[in-house]
Amino acid sequence: MGRNTRGGRPRRSFLKAAGAAGVAATAGCLDQLSEEQEFDVLHGWAEGDGQEAIQALVEGFEENYPDIDFGVEDVQGGARDNLETVVSRRLRDGDPPSTWQEWPGANLLQFGDNLGDIEGDVWDDDMKENYLEGPQEAARPDGTYVAVPLNIHRINNLFYNVSVVEEAGVDPESIDGPEALVDAFQTVEENTDATPFVNGTGELFTVFQLWETIFLAQAGADAYDDLINGEFDDVDAVRDSLALLAEYVEFFPDDHFSTSFTEANERVIDGDAAFIHQGDWAAGTYRNRDGFDYGDDWDHVPFPGTEGLYALNMDSFTYPADNPTPEDTKTFLSYVGSTDAQERFNPLKGSIPPRVDIDESQFPPFLQQQIGDFRDSDAQPPSIAHGAAVPPAIRGEVEDAIDAYLGNFDPDDHAPSLLSAFTA
Repeated sequence: MGRNTRGGRPRRSFLKAAGAAGVAATAGCLDQLSEEQEFDVLHGWAEGDGQEAIQALVEGFEENYPDIDFGVEDVQGGARDNLETVVSRRLRDGDPPSTWQEWPGANLLQFGDNLGDIEGDVWDDDMKENYLEGPQEAARPDGTYVAVPLNIHRINNLFYNVSVVEEAGVDPESIDGPEALVDAFQTVEENTDATPFVNGTGELFTVFQLWETIFLAQAGADAYDDLINGEFDDVDAVRDSLALLAEYVEFFPDDHFSTSFTEANERVIDGDAAFIHQGDWAAGTYRNRDGFDYGDDWDHVPFPGTEGLYALNMDSFTYPADNPTPEDTKTFLSYVGSTDAQERFNPLKGSIPPRVDIDESQFPPFLQQQIGDFRDSDAQPPSIAHGAAVPPAIRGEVEDAIDAYLGNFDPDDHAPSLLSAFTA
């Protein structure tokens, strides 16, 4: 069960549940941990770039606070699903972890009084001055600071294969709105053998986040804000967003229902597709591919119509109210909110820091550009698909409405139910 990311301090426990028995094994490990170790951290980054990034964060915390004993567990098997199961069990049993990784924003409202106030102790003047309003709001969804965002993934990216769009004669920088994308897709279709717009609807989140981005591009940030707050009643605007999505689907690959996000992204790399809409985690795959270089082989623009906006998907660490190790937890959360922690974690995760006072020279060119866009953004709307914008119950209703829409792509059939989902 043990793995120490620094290779040898016997007083530290780095626990890892095992595969298919993840939840059950995790429960046993955590019961054992509660006897042996006071301060414990749970997260879902069991593999990939997230695993490397959290290890870097832990190493930084150890270097800065060598006298604090703590355990770190990556909950395997379904990542967030299993993590949610473990956290729910422990909260129900009155045995909360010291902190755990969680989507911030409205997603945190499900925990109610289980989360405690850390304004002043953690959210001091320095943090407040160096977090933009979007991430700060995500840390206090009901007005009380209960979590610390660690990273930001941008949702409103349009990535493209440079060679394919050049062959087609398309200039992505000149696409002046979401409707104009249809003309760009048609030009790619007419002049190349590539798929104009690749999307893997085999994973529902890909079309969910595409729809919310289309709505943001068409209706604007104020209307988007009204929508997520249940104060929007323009069904025609929702219908327009679904109608444009249906037009986009005409340019998806024929097998999009059986295609995953990773498979779709590979088609951009291979030159079999021109455009893909994704969070900036897609760029992590590009970055790790030899001979596929930023600017020369792949590039991106903000999704047309969302220039000046930075649509947020974030991870944070929480502060449970009935905290078993309040002072150590506050120390850890203060570190999570520091420049040192965020400069260690985010380049490896392929995300950017919520803090604006970081040294961007430590980041690759693509993320440097994202950092600049974030600092200069007019607004930072939270993602619906990724839990920041609405509570889980409403997110589930919206997801069901999007899933139903995929049955026939008829905007007239589904616009009313999609709109009503935001007031469920």
